[in-house]
Amino acid sequence: MSGGKADPRPAGDGTTSRARLDRGRGALGPALELVHTGRAPTRAVLTAELGVTRATAGAVAAELEALGLIRVDARPGAAAGSQGRPSHRLALAEDGPVVLAAQVHADGFRAALVGLGGQIVATAPGCEAVDADPAKVLGSVVQAGADLLRETGRRCVGAGLAVPSAVAEPDGLALNPLHLAWPAGAPVRRIFAECVRAAGLTGPAFAGNDVNLAALAEHRHGAGRGARDLLCVATGHRGVGGALVLDGRLHTGSSGLALEVGHLTVNPEGRPCYCGSRGCLDVEADPLAFLTAAGREPGPEVSLLQESNELIRHHYDDPSVREAVEALIDRLGLGLAGLVNILNPDRIILGGLHRTLLDADPDRLRAVVADRSLWGQSGGVPILACSLDHNSLVGAAELAWQPVLDDPLAALS
Repeated sequence: MSGGKADPRPAGDGTTSRARLDRGRGALGPALELVHTGRAPTRAVLTAELGVTRATAGAVAAELEALGLIRVDARPGAAAGSQGRPSHRLALAEDGPVVLAAQVHADGFRAALVGLGGQIVATAPGCEAVDADPAKVLGSVVQAGADLLRETGRRCVGAGLAVPSAVAEPDGLALNPLHLAWPAGAPVRRIFAECVRAAGLTGPAFAGNDVNLAALAEHRHGAGRGARDLLCVATGHRGVGGALVLDGRLHTGSSGLALEVGHLTVNPEGRPCYCGSRGCLDVEADPLAFLTAAGREPGPEVSLLQESNELIRHHYDDPSVREAVEALIDRLGLGLAGLVNILNPDRIILGGLHRTLLDADPDRLRAVVADRSLWGQSGGVPILACSLDHNSLVGAAELAWQPVLDDPLAALS
């Protein structure tokens, strides 16, 4: 009421809208995750997935749009043959906030800005030398990310780091960064967070194992989407890592150290491993093992991973290359079969060099796993290649996006 004149709006209209939004505030996070993972392309699907009324779903979508996270297309064209009023389309905001994603590996590091939906907005040129001091490396990679933010003018809401090491919780310690020459137990999350703050970036900072994060990214946006129990095994530049997603959540164990599959023995008379054992998957099925088996000396021009991939893709007709591929497939298959017997996943995805081995001879790898695993003898488990480029970077971004997915209002306030 104002100046004695009646409010022209219907009585209770504003109150009703506020009540709908209040009821929907708890659904903001789940709604954003549905759009983020591509599972709610329209408001009708969002309504059904959330189990709320159409009006409440509309209020939730409008609030996410007001936060600059999604866009609601209120005038979509009806699909051919459809009946009734077409539902509003939901899409991620093209100019929305981003997170800083960083990855460090044996042959260098890379920084990127990643938006919702796992979309890489910008990347900085990768560095090919990694200092033995983690503070220097992380300072450099964060600075590269800060430069990207200045160039793009985007808002940063957090940062995530992927490292080739088990990361122990709750302190964020890199327990075994063997291929980086970093000290065991380096407090990488604390150092990373300090570098983020020193660069003037906002939002929380996180750190995790690179293969865990690759699995998380693939489950949300790639080849693992829709799997309930997803096993990921990958070798990047050195060593072999594994990860498990159970019921849609990354399984890290009681202290973040689950699925250290690199130390499964697959060749008892094989190479000495850094852990003190012999014939571990870590030293029997990584790029260095492949180049050695193929009789090639690693060159300084490109990374071990790139050299191995190119050798397989362009020289597979060379008998020494083919024999090396078969040897690594057999060792990898033994390891996967043991994991299948223990974990009974409904899908396996392979990354890095393992993806290239699968492409080279998929039948051989699937046969080894089937012959050696109980489930394989009764039907087999699908084995697929990872589908995302830079999936560890995207996974690092997922760490940083999680607080926003949990509570958009609190994270962006």
